[in-house]
Amino acid sequence: MSAEPVAIHPPLGVLPLVTLYVTDRCNSRCVTCDYWRHGRDDMDLAAVTRLLPSFAQLRTQMVLLSGGEPLLNPDWAAIALLLRENGFKVWLLTSGLALAKQARRAAPLFDAITVSLDGTDPETYAAIRGVNAFHKVCEGIQAAAAHGARPGIRVTLQRGNFRQLPAFVDLAKDLGARQVSFLAVDVANPHAFGRTDDFVSDLALRREDLPQLERILDSMEQDHAEDFRSGFLAESPQKLRRILEYFAAIQGVGPYPRVRCNAPEFSAVIGATGRVQPCFFISGPSDARISETGARGGGELADVLNSSGMSALRSAIRDGRRAECKTCVCSLWRDLDVGCPSTLPTMSATA
Repeated sequence: MSAEPVAIHPPLGVLPLVTLYVTDRCNSRCVTCDYWRHGRDDMDLAAVTRLLPSFAQLRTQMVLLSGGEPLLNPDWAAIALLLRENGFKVWLLTSGLALAKQARRAAPLFDAITVSLDGTDPETYAAIRGVNAFHKVCEGIQAAAAHGARPGIRVTLQRGNFRQLPAFVDLAKDLGARQVSFLAVDVANPHAFGRTDDFVSDLALRREDLPQLERILDSMEQDHAEDFRSGFLAESPQKLRRILEYFAAIQGVGPYPRVRCNAPEFSAVIGATGRVQPCFFISGPSDARISETGARGGGELADVLNSSGMSALRSAIRDGRRAECKTCVCSLWRDLDVGCPSTLPTMSATA
């Protein structure tokens, strides 16, 4: 019997979107994330400067600054300016804790700003984010909008805040945001967001919560029809219902929603010490490291992306052989024939 043909994929030669974790440090204390427990490293301006030839070679168009909390990196403004001056669109994903203070500097440096906001009142925010900073974050969103950079708001839905889903839309409007987006809290991947092997979660909706979420989604489809049509609500009604399907699957009362994702084919994540991974949720091989950005040497970005380990990892993701992909809360699909989209994608991260 002849062996099944093996698909051969060309090397990754174009990388429209790059995420830089410019720091592992964070000033939030989120229940969903462990970066704040052990993050220490920053990516400095020299490290980003060394990446510029690789970005040019790979025809990168957009760079997302994330972390940790990127505004804790003392070089954040210089990094953003360097990228802009070299022709890249620059996107900031932030907790917003320092945005009120930094809005005047940040507004002209970023093509888009996304703020993580997980409560519509101080009590809910503090319970999820671990700090008493709801009003400060709202002030930061308003300050950025006042300086001409209306932020998007990203909400991680979980048992502690799902009942506030319609209120998030109203709050986003009141704060002058340009858009609000939602995704389910990831409780299926124990290693995402700097988590350790002893991560235990009680953040998902319980079985008895599911009918209430379904009623909320039904109401939103009627009450916020114009927000869906205009794109102020980033997800379609159908995509929002994937959140309900996800939590139902967590509780064993339905399958996980089908994941269609090719993010590793058009994007990559580079950590503060130069480690490269294919997406937010899957770590790269131990030797996937950019040269001179960390304590140990590595290779140039194109070489790292097309190393045997990274190529094999992309193949496993592409072929559906990675368990993390089957339960992913943030799948992304882009038509590779048309390159990077002109609008910024909705994407999960740690801020």
